[in-house]
Amino acid sequence: MPPDPVLTIGIDFGTTNTVVAVTRADGQAEVLRFDAPAGDLTAFRSTLGFQMHQTAGRPPERIVTAGPWAIDAYVEDPLDTRFIQSFKSFAASAAFTETVIDNRRYRFEDLLGAFLLQLRSHGGEGMATLPARIVVGRPVTFAGGAPDEGLALERYQAGFERLGFSDIRYAYEPVGAAFFFARTLKADATVLVADFGGGTSDFSIVRFEKTPDGLRSHALARSGVGVAGDAFDYRIIDNLVSPELGKGGLYHAFDKALPIPQRYYAAFARWDQLALLRASRDMKDIRALARTALEPEKLERLVEVLDDNHGYALYQSVSRLKIALSHDQEATFSFVAGSVEIEQAVTRQTFESWIAPELAAMEAAVDQALQQAGLGPDGVDRVFLTGGTSFVPAVRDIFARRFGLDRIETGGEFESIASGLALIGREADLGLWTGTLAEQASVDR
Repeated sequence: MPPDPVLTIGIDFGTTNTVVAVTRADGQAEVLRFDAPAGDLTAFRSTLGFQMHQTAGRPPERIVTAGPWAIDAYVEDPLDTRFIQSFKSFAASAAFTETVIDNRRYRFEDLLGAFLLQLRSHGGEGMATLPARIVVGRPVTFAGGAPDEGLALERYQAGFERLGFSDIRYAYEPVGAAFFFARTLKADATVLVADFGGGTSDFSIVRFEKTPDGLRSHALARSGVGVAGDAFDYRIIDNLVSPELGKGGLYHAFDKALPIPQRYYAAFARWDQLALLRASRDMKDIRALARTALEPEKLERLVEVLDDNHGYALYQSVSRLKIALSHDQEATFSFVAGSVEIEQAVTRQTFESWIAPELAAMEAAVDQALQQAGLGPDGVDRVFLTGGTSFVPAVRDIFARRFGLDRIETGGEFESIASGLALIGREADLGLWTGTLAEQASVDR
């Protein structure tokens, strides 16, 4: 017997992962699972891969992949695969107009549309028949130096319309998490929701009241900052790995010792950029530096990491260190790939010193939300933390110091937003929680 038809869809389109939840006739939220190559999953990586496939006697065919399938294709054949990750971070950038892939121009909405079509194709029965309405999560503050939120939402609209949705509603991501959490409330409460994604950290303060007609809310404040888990990863790379690959070193030139250019190591901000560095003009210079460097073995490691496409394995090692330091005061960073071996003990205190600038930005955003709401810490009844970066002890400590551990709640760290968005879609008065493109644009202005 087929499942009841989907009545609402909530989608948490994230910088790192995308999660989809649906509700059916029973009113419960169900997070969709994807039968991925490495096993069942709910968090679908926000990645795209483009390859040209040639069959004898036929014209070349463009193969588009997404999620873990795109990662597998890229790791297997990095030079012939155009791999794109974290493209959400360009949504609000007016400077990003398009990218060219296999002589075809892709705007942001084209990338988003291609990703969503792949997401749907892997969603199985859960996304076979789509309702007219979808509730899409959006960050409080989009990533980027000068984000254009109206532009980002217009691009979102164009991308989601390609799946056939005619009623596209937008809700702040922490509001989705707040709705998910509010179902557990036994009494009226003022709740601060902190949502930590890959690219942004968002905060909302919402007053919830139980009424005979259902749950009612009043948004008191929202704030955000364009840093989160991805920035933590880069700090680990920059402080722990890049120095072992030559950063900060010197090379001989005309009887002088000159510093190795720092721009080579900026590519480590995202592992997919490393393949682009390998294919760039800089690679010839890096090979030459390996012959003239004062510590040539370090540049030789850099060359091997780039030549043999060890970027993905490197970031898996970074992820393992973050997870370990969330539980232990000290952990060993271990990256072994080919002949490259980097192992070093790292204390939690050291890691926290590396991410101090990001922690300070998060703290400032929390204080901004409190100030905007006209509340002190005592005015917040509950604090709900969600998102992978919420596991980092230094992040949790931001809230423990202000509100005390007894007021902090967690749960559904990777699924709460999508579930809350899907549940919001069933509300009779959607205007309390969401807005259309036009309504959101007027708020942003």
